[in-house]
Amino acid sequence: MKDRARYLISAAAELAGMHPQTLREYDRLGLVSPSRTRGRGRRYSMRDIERLREVQRLSQNEGINLAGIKRILRLEEALQEAHEELERLRLIAEPGRHRVFSAGPRGDVVVTARRTVRRSSADGNGALQRSSTTTTRNGNAVTRSTSGRAVVLWRP
Repeated sequence: MKDRARYLISAAAELAGMHPQTLREYDRLGLVSPSRTRGRGRRYSMRDIERLREVQRLSQNEGINLAGIKRILRLEEALQEAHEELERLRLIAEPGRHRVFSAGPRGDVVVTARRTVRRSSADGNGALQRSSTTTTRNGNAVTRSTSGRAVVLWRP
């Protein structure tokens, strides 16, 4: 939801506490990259506005120039990507733990975290059947019955 571009430059400038021309300059310098409409108008997301506020904080409170801020933001992005990769590799490397795999947005196989919820459900004969349901980070659910078979339910 934070990535949904919906604010015009005037509204984004007001939310960030800046002049619209400052947002244009930051876009030109590559400090923030808002989405564009077909007519090339800028549309800012809440993530863009948070980034603008961080640029302003670093500039005004910390006294860092714009080139330094750009470098800091890129290093923070690289660090976040490294943390995500480390977590993905930890999930793969943990021996003895059940792993849940799903398809990523580009069709690649993704290891996802899971949490288990115990449920009981009636089978066709009215008897209770034990199962555990795992919900992954990206909304997929895996239900495992006591028989050891797994059913993967994909969320559209």
